[in-house]
Amino acid sequence: QVQLVETGGGLVQPGGSLRLSCAASGRPFSDYVVAWFRQAAGKEREFVALINKSGRTVDYIDSVKGRFTISRDNAKNTVYLQMNSLKPDDTAVYFCAADSVMNSDYRRTLSYDYWGQGTQVTVSS
Repeated sequence: QVQLVETGGGLVQPGGSLRLSCAASGRPFSDYVVAWFRQAAGKEREFVALINKSGRTVDYIDSVKGRFTISRDNAKNTVYLQMNSLKPDDTAVYFCAADSVMNSDYRRTLSYDYWGQGTQVTVSS
């Protein structure tokens, strides 16, 4: 129903910043709750951030609070993840995920029906 494409990944030094974009097509993005997940090499995919349909509610894992900001521009069918003060532990493939319904298990991968292909973020000096 909706297709997602992540862009903006790359190599950045510790302390640097990067902005990821998740662009949607096929449906109005305002119909979807959107989350960012990441998966580091050899580790399970983990929740990073959530934004509700209107953009008025957000949530983050503790390790990124104060450093990452999730936002959306529904007119552009895009959700962003602004990442500041990046650390080597932030290195991972970052995925955006969407679902038409918000539920209490929004930190679980199984709560999302739609996924992008992922974009690599590498934080290294």
